Amino acid sequence: MRKKIRYTDEPLGRIRIIEDFLPPPEALVLRKDKVKVTLELNKGSIDFFKREARKQKTSYQKMIREVVDIYVSHFQEGR
Repeated sequence: MRKKIRYTDEPLGRIRIIEDFLPPPEALVLRKDKVKVTLELNKGSIDFFKREARKQKTSYQKMIREVVDIYVSHFQEGR
């Protein structure tokens, strides 16, 4: 059996109120403008992303988008 917690009326000491610093839920969803494209990729590449996406429990298209975004940000930094 668990040990029962005993509460007392002891002073808490110096209390400090912390300002709410968490963003609202709608600010947690980062939406980026997207453009639909038609693109032909090698079957082996798609199979790879589908396999990895299943392991990570995500969308293979999301993974491919992330790879492209990382590539772009890497080469835009030097300009």
